[in-house]
Amino acid sequence: MPYFRISMKKRNSLLKRFLIWRVRHISNRQFINLLSILVGLSTGIAAAIIKNAVHFIQNLLEVGLAEEYHKYLYFGLPAVGIFLALLFMKYIIRNKVRHGIPNVLYSVSKQKGYMRPHNTFSSIVTSALTVGFGGSVGLEGPTVSTGAAIGSVLGKGLHLEYKQVVLLLGAASVGAMSAIFKAPIAAIVFGLEVIMLDLTMASLIPLLLASATATLTSYLLMGMDVLYPFEVQHGFEMAEVPFYIALGIFGGLTAVYFTRVYIFIEKQFEKIKKSGIKVITGGVALGFLVFLFPALYGEGYTAINSGLSGETTFLMEKSIFNYFDNNFYLTALLLLSMVLTKVIATSVTFGAGGVGGVFAPTLFTGVNLGLLFALTVNYFDISVIPEENFALIGMGALIAGVLHAPLTAIFLIGDITGGYELIFPLMIAATISYTTVRLFTEHSVYTYQLAKRKELITHHKDRAILQMMNIRNLIETNFSSIKPTDTLGDLVEVVSHAKRNIFPVIDEKHTFMGIVVMDDIREIMFRPSMYDKVKITELMFMPDVCVDINDPMETVAHKFRISGNFNLPVLENGKYKGFVSRANVFSTYRRLIKKMSED
Repeated sequence: MPYFRISMKKRNSLLKRFLIWRVRHISNRQFINLLSILVGLSTGIAAAIIKNAVHFIQNLLEVGLAEEYHKYLYFGLPAVGIFLALLFMKYIIRNKVRHGIPNVLYSVSKQKGYMRPHNTFSSIVTSALTVGFGGSVGLEGPTVSTGAAIGSVLGKGLHLEYKQVVLLLGAASVGAMSAIFKAPIAAIVFGLEVIMLDLTMASLIPLLLASATATLTSYLLMGMDVLYPFEVQHGFEMAEVPFYIALGIFGGLTAVYFTRVYIFIEKQFEKIKKSGIKVITGGVALGFLVFLFPALYGEGYTAINSGLSGETTFLMEKSIFNYFDNNFYLTALLLLSMVLTKVIATSVTFGAGGVGGVFAPTLFTGVNLGLLFALTVNYFDISVIPEENFALIGMGALIAGVLHAPLTAIFLIGDITGGYELIFPLMIAATISYTTVRLFTEHSVYTYQLAKRKELITHHKDRAILQMMNIRNLIETNFSSIKPTDTLGDLVEVVSHAKRNIFPVIDEKHTFMGIVVMDDIREIMFRPSMYDKVKITELMFMPDVCVDINDPMETVAHKFRISGNFNLPVLENGKYKGFVSRANVFSTYRRLIKKMSED
């Protein structure tokens, strides 16, 4: 124990000396740029580890199991992976591993960029177990969460300011996305559009450095091949524009279905309190779906590549439908089943306790939707359109709709497939899909929970600043209180040494009963004959508006606006905690907006 204390003291001393040296010799901007390169390298390594871990588990299972029995084990393998992930969370890290990108957004909005250190590795382990054993989710969310945690831990450890920590966290998220998809341009757009980073030169350079470093690291460790190789056989033609518009509409409607089913299933699993029942329920449901449609197994990487080639053989492989004659109606039915059931498989994977992301399921759904659309148009001789192109554009339409990120969709599909020759059709379908989905749903699968709790940071600077403010830090307690059993004489005694002109009335259990305002008692407070006759219960009143200690600051600001009051009482379960003042809220707001606006 003494040795440990000495080591910690020595380490802190070295860190302090380094920070002093850094301040003297390296500017803040240069330091952030250097750290961005470091987190880009770290996230590139993390992406390689998570990808290779999944492939190792899948290859191990495929080699160790006889081919004829493998499909029957689809019933149990996904549940085994989820169960192992839960054991790791319960007994190793003793913490839950939250969904990747929502966890990052919550960290930015409510935790001042802080993420628990275990997130630097826990998402890698749990998602590898989940996906490796067949959980129907992706790896991009856990990779982004891992990268963000690396940035957060590094920023906090080096005592950076809030804005610098968030920028570093964002750079790490961008690096993770760049590494996992080998998509450097799309990753930067993702950081600006989804992680809600500010577009300034001070933030753009670190994002560029992290993205480029992470991509180079990914190339070095996993090769330079694009994730989904795609060769444009048929270029864009004006006659196809109506079909791209139609696909955009169908993509938007499918995104609405995806989002609502995802939210519905998540709510059903939230009602189940015991984790064991969740694993069994989710495992059985997922096992049945994967047995029925083996293409739902894991990320769906192979199925997506087959779809981009215009092939549909992945629908039949290892499935019970392999014994049926292949025809258009069976193929169309199976493609429609993929579109409708992928979100169910993904949702029950999450509901059972698995860890993963929704990017890959969204891409999978989009490929099948685009392929189904093109096959149907061609089969009924409505026109002749390239099936491969529409499979690709379907991916973009679903990303734009499900994630509410049309720019990310356009650049991501271009980056991961090398399909920038179809940038114009991508723009059409992504824009139409996003416009369609916004008619029905205001928030994406990433943001709906945070938005429901009013904890979501957006590009709206006023709201973003309010999200950063915490009511607990603004409570003023220098208000002299009185009891409901007191008299006017007791109140006058309190007034003689009070610092404020509002007096909260509190009973023995600290329950808030109301307030007495100085202006209401001026006429009688200098009449001693009234001191014993007038009770506090005759003078007090309950304010029209009170603040709950858990209210988000946007709600507090709204309450100030509708009440017109300069001070509002703050309560917690009916108990008095203090007052919050309009002046204090405004001055804190001004201080934060000045801090956040500094370049």
